[in-house]
Amino acid sequence: MNGRDHDRLTIAPDRRPDADQPRWRQDFPIDWPQDEYIARRDFTKFMVLTSFAFAVGQLWILAQNYFRRRRRALPAREIAAIDEIAVGSSRIFNYPGEHEPALLVRLDESRFVAYDQRCTHLVCPVIPQIEAGRFYCPCHEGLFDLLSGRPLAGPPRRPLTRVRLEIRAGRIFAVGLEERTA
Repeated sequence: MNGRDHDRLTIAPDRRPDADQPRWRQDFPIDWPQDEYIARRDFTKFMVLTSFAFAVGQLWILAQNYFRRRRRALPAREIAAIDEIAVGSSRIFNYPGEHEPALLVRLDESRFVAYDQRCTHLVCPVIPQIEAGRFYCPCHEGLFDLLSGRPLAGPPRRPLTRVRLEIRAGRIFAVGLEERTA
């Protein structure tokens, strides 16, 4: 063996013997089995670090969500006077932001409910069908219960976000949101 044996390929990628290899392969020797070899320790280290990165990412998302909810104290916003809304009728208003539509429904003399007007399936506007006791989403025939906001039929799986209401001196105010998962 000559002095260049330490550079010699152990196995050529085309698996032909060294004598049949082109000249350029001697100038650019690559030990293919050694090049593709990954030790168990390296693989385990990679998996542990990747898992740790995912766990840290999930904790970061949870922390952001927690602090965002604590920081976001929603202001009270006046919707209407009680006598402006007839029993069995509804009114659209924006809450909590100017471009977030919500629906206020008067059920009887003393009961009101309010929900985000956007369907939880594909954000289409829901339409109150008060006499039937439900909200109707015309995009995909979705139905929600008027009293609870829970889905009754169609593709929606999550309930509508409820707007918390307060009545002060004969006026109705939106004071917060109740997001429910089931």
